[in-house]
Amino acid sequence: MYKAEVLQYSTLLSIVADVNENTLNQHDELRAALSRTNDLNRLTQEYHGAIRLGTAQELATLRRMFHVLGMLPVDYYDLSVAGVPVHATAFRPVSNESLAKNPFRVFTSLLRLELIDNLELRATAERILSGRNIFTGNAIELLELAEQQGGLSSVEGAEFVSELIETFRWHSEATVDAQTFDRLQDAHRLVADVVCFRGPHINHLTPRTLDIDQAQAEMPKRGVQAKQLIEGPPRRNVPILLRQTSFKALEERIRFVADCDGAHTARFGEIEQRGSALTPKGMALYDELLSEARRAIGAEAVSYENNLKAVFKKFPDSLEDMRIQELAYFKYSAGPGYQPEHAKLLPLEDLISKGLVLADPIIYEDFLPVSAAGIFQSNLGGTEQKEFASNAAKDNFERALGSSVLDKFQLYEHSQRESLAKLGLAL
Repeated sequence: MYKAEVLQYSTLLSIVADVNENTLNQHDELRAALSRTNDLNRLTQEYHGAIRLGTAQELATLRRMFHVLGMLPVDYYDLSVAGVPVHATAFRPVSNESLAKNPFRVFTSLLRLELIDNLELRATAERILSGRNIFTGNAIELLELAEQQGGLSSVEGAEFVSELIETFRWHSEATVDAQTFDRLQDAHRLVADVVCFRGPHINHLTPRTLDIDQAQAEMPKRGVQAKQLIEGPPRRNVPILLRQTSFKALEERIRFVADCDGAHTARFGEIEQRGSALTPKGMALYDELLSEARRAIGAEAVSYENNLKAVFKKFPDSLEDMRIQELAYFKYSAGPGYQPEHAKLLPLEDLISKGLVLADPIIYEDFLPVSAAGIFQSNLGGTEQKEFASNAAKDNFERALGSSVLDKFQLYEHSQRESLAKLGLAL
């Protein structure tokens, strides 16, 4: 659907496929590691999408929809810290088996109208949103059936997916007149994007690359206008967390209620490179270094990139150092010659040093709020830095969601311990 709606997305997929093939051909050790951790097959799948919802009811219903697909809400993200009036979670698979089968996740934001100062405009937005229904009647019927009988048959499941896709389809007809659209856009472009359409159209889809710098360089060669900066940590020997770039959002023609035409800029294509999942200790160091780098942002983009690299020299850049210092999570597997009795004879460090146990980094499955906000900002015209203080409201978000969000650190910790348990080992 998205390839049909956003033609440059096909070019993006082609770039990523070529870069991944080139990278794997040049790095046999990387290919072997990805094969050991069941990550190699995942590269051919779209890795995440993103939507923006307007009401608590929409969020709660979508949580139930995604639950049918085996996707649960993981973590809470406050994007108001970067001037974007939303908070979010990511719906994704959580078990190792599910992630190996299909790792697709949807970054799902909920609009925070309480951050809009104009009370009249806020009331207008609430009225507009209260009058829309983003789900088809058949999707709701199948959802209720799934909840009643504990799942769906293959025929029902295919129909459910087909109906749910309609929620994410692009509609070029706005639900408001041009004047209302302009007022909401003046408050924040993202507010207009959420409020003024029939549904939460996919605003981007993101394939995963193994070398985002190479992909970034390739984009303009193929007629794709890339954003200036790659979001996230700098290029390293050992990638950590998440690095993201995108092509500029399309300017698309829309038709307003009063039968006049206008333009809207929202949908884009994104590429990501995923690295090691960090422990709370590693994440604290990352946040500290990122804050240090952002405090020293220069006037030119290159000054920020150079400064970022300099600051992040304080973060260990080898798998062994990251593991010994407990900065990242690892998946342990049997090396050549490993036997179950080795677990009783030697400590873990000795087993690793002898090559009897292999330690591969666990891939980061989640998101970074500052990076997400940076992508949003660059695709809202680049000047959309409204001033919001950090306004985390996790309790309010979970009430709207109708459940708690899962803790990403606990999920990674479980995966690490599970891999050790299979070998008869413990940390």
